[in-house]
Amino acid sequence: MKTLIMKLLPAAALALAIGFAATGTASAQACLDKRQIQEAVSSGQIMSLDAVLASAGVDSSVEVLNVQVCDQGGRLVYIIGVLSRDGQAQNLVLSAQ
Repeated sequence: MKTLIMKLLPAAALALAIGFAATGTASAQACLDKRQIQEAVSSGQIMSLDAVLASAGVDSSVEVLNVQVCDQGGRLVYIIGVLSRDGQAQNLVLSAQ
């Protein structure tokens, strides 16, 4: 029985890894890369990050940690990781259009 379990473990690990890889690929396709974000801002398809933060009333003292633009239900949104002055990190999801 122990030998059978040891033989099945690598196969299960491989199946799990393939599942994670497929999930990561699907997520990556839904978001724009840096070049695509710049082109979308330049063409007026989406607002700049500064304009989005200002229109949402986000305090200018927050530190932006990371930025993504992703398709969420057919509309583009900014997903912005921020760190506030009091040290709290959070993700903001704001319309990019």
